Amino acid sequence: MNKAKSTRELQNKLQKALHFIWQPIDAWLLYAMLAIYIMSMFLLYSADGQTFGQLENKTVHTVIGFILLWIIAWQQPKTLSKFALPIYIAGVLMLVGVELFGITVNGSTRWLDLGFTRIQPSEIMKIGLPMTIAWFLQRYEDRLCWFHYLAALLITAVPVTLILKQPDLGTAVLIMASGMFVIFFAGLPWKIILLALAGFAASLPLIWNYGLHDYQRTRILTLLDPTKDPLGAGYHILQSMIAIGSGGVWGKGWLNGSQTHLDYIPEATTDFILAAYGEEFGLVGNLLLLLVYLLILGRGLYIAAQADSLYSRTLAAALTMTFFCYAFVNMGMVSGILPVVGVPLPLVSYGGTATLSVMIILAILMGISKERKDQAQSQTENNKEQFRNH
Repeated sequence: MNKAKSTRELQNKLQKALHFIWQPIDAWLLYAMLAIYIMSMFLLYSADGQTFGQLENKTVHTVIGFILLWIIAWQQPKTLSKFALPIYIAGVLMLVGVELFGITVNGSTRWLDLGFTRIQPSEIMKIGLPMTIAWFLQRYEDRLCWFHYLAALLITAVPVTLILKQPDLGTAVLIMASGMFVIFFAGLPWKIILLALAGFAASLPLIWNYGLHDYQRTRILTLLDPTKDPLGAGYHILQSMIAIGSGGVWGKGWLNGSQTHLDYIPEATTDFILAAYGEEFGLVGNLLLLLVYLLILGRGLYIAAQADSLYSRTLAAALTMTFFCYAFVNMGMVSGILPVVGVPLPLVSYGGTATLSVMIILAILMGISKERKDQAQSQTENNKEQFRNH
């Protein structure tokens, strides 16, 4: 009898422990992340010349990411909003540090060397910028006017300008988009949006002549016809398109990508990892990966739609769209429909800071989802209590 009682107590403790671990986790997002992670492990091993170096590093970053994910997912959005401004300020200061003391790689200065590791501060702004704008607009929710939207644009302009100076046009545009998503979901009038688009269109000649570096203009022109310079500016696009095309419908099979293993694909484990994936797993593999990304997009927007506060709603929607934009831009770049920019494929490409920033984005979405579940559970318990009292 005592043995049976001890067994039941142990089972109850295990159930409580599992419930405690699982409680902040959104199952849809977790399963999607795990599917991408498992696929990326096989892909990195192949793209890195069948060695374990980058695979081991990515595993370490992913484990750290899951620990952070679980801790952050437990936090209420209101609690996280208190860290928005400090994260933003720290990110801006680190971007200034990149300008003064940054490490230059391949002609771009984007990293800070902390001794034990390198970090890319622009990745921090993926999270810090939308959090700060959502926090700022939440403070004036009942009286938002043009002045507050203008202030939000200025908050966006500071890190974007610093990132443009690195230079990193692709990341700057995407981080600017993350800020604009928050402003849009906060209720920016369509009249202003249309006027802004018209002004942007009218300024394109000035941007082309005075706002872009020579290599950036070359990338855009190369997009239109990469065969004009097949061994120079067009090399990246042509080789990635050859790799994806040679994969066909079903792919050449794992470890059988000739373009990848003969080093024709540049940056095969980072920016152009999708080309290696397309060569080995084909159209079917690409469609499955796209389906998982769409699942994350749909789940993130659902979480945003169910959120109660302006802060949670705008932040969830903006982070979801930011995640998807990074995936879309990378896929478009590798397949030759967008200019080549330094944007990794979320959760797939090798890179510690990029992996951690994406997992923090998903953790914040889980925290917003948990807030809604807690409120629904509390309401259910209140209804039961009222029913018992009657």
